[in-house]
Amino acid sequence: MARERIYVVEDDPGLAELLVEELDSEGFSVRHAESVEAAWPEIESWQPALVISDLRLPGADGMSLIPKIKAMPDAPAMLLITAFGTVNQAVAALKQGADDFLTKPLDMEYLLHTVTKLLKHRRLTSVVAAIRTNKAVETYHGMLGKSRVMRVLYQQIEQVANADTPVLILGESGTGKELVARAIHTESERRKAPFIAVNCAGIPSELMESEFFGHAAGAFTGAQKARSGLLKEAQGGTLLLDEIGEMPLELQAKLLRVLQEGTMRPVGTDQEVTVDVRIIAATHRDLEARVQAGSFREDLFYRLETLALSVPALRERGDDRELLAQNFLAELTAESEQQPVFSPQAMDCLYQYPFPGNVRELHNAVERAVTFCNGEVIERSHLPERVQNNLAASVAELSSDSKSSNDSEAAAPELKPLSEVQQDYVQYVLRETGGNKRKAAEILGVTRRTLYRWLAEEA
Repeated sequence: MARERIYVVEDDPGLAELLVEELDSEGFSVRHAESVEAAWPEIESWQPALVISDLRLPGADGMSLIPKIKAMPDAPAMLLITAFGTVNQAVAALKQGADDFLTKPLDMEYLLHTVTKLLKHRRLTSVVAAIRTNKAVETYHGMLGKSRVMRVLYQQIEQVANADTPVLILGESGTGKELVARAIHTESERRKAPFIAVNCAGIPSELMESEFFGHAAGAFTGAQKARSGLLKEAQGGTLLLDEIGEMPLELQAKLLRVLQEGTMRPVGTDQEVTVDVRIIAATHRDLEARVQAGSFREDLFYRLETLALSVPALRERGDDRELLAQNFLAELTAESEQQPVFSPQAMDCLYQYPFPGNVRELHNAVERAVTFCNGEVIERSHLPERVQNNLAASVAELSSDSKSSNDSEAAAPELKPLSEVQQDYVQYVLRETGGNKRKAAEILGVTRRTLYRWLAEEA
């Protein structure tokens, strides 16, 4: 893979040499000039992804580079270096189009962090350009993501698609479990038959049996005519039972019979009806903990978990959150005359915030930002307050890291109790093993009984 290109414009030989060496050691391709006049022709022809320039240079200053760079067809990101006394000039440069600035003396670790952030932001803004020019953006059955955990998930979907046995999809709310279920259906040989999704939590318990298994005319008050039920309506296809953990115990027993025998009995009849349907169950609950608590049948759980897939939370998906944010922004502004872009600071907010509501919450955050943005750039202030507050803490930690190591008054990071760290790691191992408790217990070095106890305590 070609190395990303960075051009350095710096007249201090010592600092220039340090920058070139550090960036080269990080895997970048780096070129250097001592003035704007010497740098510009090479920047035009070499087309770097990032230009790092001192603000004060012999001849034309770094500010004069900004309009030239921003006029390039595939404009590089622009990072300015300035002495403390010229911070006001640097702020003015940001208003003219520079992406960020750093003050001397440089903290190399923070500089590399900033370089990575700017390059990442530049790569991901190409998603907006692709959508707005009607170029195809690669998705997997409607799922947008290129992170390692998502590539693993795509592979697992293809592996289970034609197994034709029940699948259990685990994941937090808002992660896209229904998209995963639809992908399994589309990849399977049942793709031409119906796909029906039903939320078990949204059906009153007294109506659930009739809803799933159907009923004969007159089976109960109000049943004026017979109904086939969801299982029969999905004949030959796939039925997604979302939030399976909310299904009553008595109905779980009847569902287990469908899975084992392929038959069901509509309400109000004595006749067994054959059904050919693939069941996909999904939940954000810990079903094993519910088994231990007696609210979910153990035999049904083991029947479902044979093929268990775990959908990663957004906070585990790395750069995917920025890719998704850019995609949502393009979709939300597709019909608008004003088509804003994210500032690097706003994108930092989206990257630092953990998004407990996952992809759904990210979409809502971008929608709010679009609503409150009246200009060409979405700033941090346009995002939900909770997202802004999370970044404030992160920036404070970064700032304290970039100070001198002699600054003994810097606040220590918040430390978690051991029990929380343990639960976080247990959940991480479970996700990495696809929800396989036996394998997870082996990795953790504990018995399955101990693992069950830990999970019950968390619930």
